[in-house]
Amino acid sequence: MKLDRKEILSALETITIAGEGKNMVESGAVKNVLIFGNEVTVDLLIATPAMHIKKRAEDDIRKLIHEKFSPDAVVKVNIKVETPTQNPNEIKGKAIPGISNIIAVASGKGGVGKSTVTANLAVTLAKMGFKVGILDADIYGPSMPIMFDVENEKPISVTVDGKSKMKPVESYEIKILSIGFFTAPSQAVIWRGPMASKALNQMIFDADWGQLDFMLIDLPPGTGDIHLSIMQSLPITGAVVVSTPQAVALADAKKGVSMFLSDSINVPVLGIIENMAYFTPEELPNNKYYIFGKEGAKNLAADLQVPFLGEVPLVQSIREAGDYGRPAALQTASVIERVFEEITRNVVQETVNRNQSLPPTEAIKITTMAGCSAVKK
Repeated sequence: MKLDRKEILSALETITIAGEGKNMVESGAVKNVLIFGNEVTVDLLIATPAMHIKKRAEDDIRKLIHEKFSPDAVVKVNIKVETPTQNPNEIKGKAIPGISNIIAVASGKGGVGKSTVTANLAVTLAKMGFKVGILDADIYGPSMPIMFDVENEKPISVTVDGKSKMKPVESYEIKILSIGFFTAPSQAVIWRGPMASKALNQMIFDADWGQLDFMLIDLPPGTGDIHLSIMQSLPITGAVVVSTPQAVALADAKKGVSMFLSDSINVPVLGIIENMAYFTPEELPNNKYYIFGKEGAKNLAADLQVPFLGEVPLVQSIREAGDYGRPAALQTASVIERVFEEITRNVVQETVNRNQSLPPTEAIKITTMAGCSAVKK
């Protein structure tokens, strides 16, 4: 029997935590339910530290899932004791004037092509008519200067409203700031978390970003200090998670999704992108070879019940374009251009859906018109 998140949530409405009075879903105790294959993870927030109440809740959930859905399911219950006070629709962080939507691009592990996807999303958004910026938040491995052929550029200082600010470097109509602009290519950044966070805050708030429809944040791999600093500093509209199809990458991508959906961060996941999905030789254009596995990220998105935004094939020209500093999506009438146009439209649509769920006074309205998209300010 295939495990379904909605069905499990509905079933959890039959369980009441001692002393709560309401069932655990109605009371808000159930903060998240994640399904990955045969594994079910339930995150609970309860108001009492009593051990017997926590044990009872865990046993009741495990028994319910085994009896009602699958006796072989691996059930994990994470219990946090805290009186919930946070509004789930609250926008966290300090907004940057003039920036409409901030999208975090993340990956559970390195080497899955997160930065490549970020660069190509950015240029595709720009081709659609949006004003776009990239914050390269991968402090220890910045790659945007290389991917946009601006390795030797430096942000200049400008005066805005009497204050000195950094002017982002521009390439292919994209505004870019990266720690790579301030260090030598061969220089390692050996910083502790607080120093890295301070550098990021300077690039975020001490920069003259101007008017942007989308700011894309290229996050480091994993789930660490930088991620937390970004989430605390900025009102993130949503997150995009990049993964390759193989199991080791999917396991880490699952953790990335879980981080964004956790109650303490509460950033909507706009969807998952599968990179290096398949290989098609130039001499056999109708053949697809699934070198790293087939539709792994697509299946993960279905299991976690988040949108699947699309798949990017394993194509040599994508790597070459990144190395030469010209993102592959700029190649007109190419397969890669079409692939990223579809993925980018899906990202925009999921942003529309996300913004419609926020309170009207805080929502950024995006409308889709006749095959192209526009942002209302």
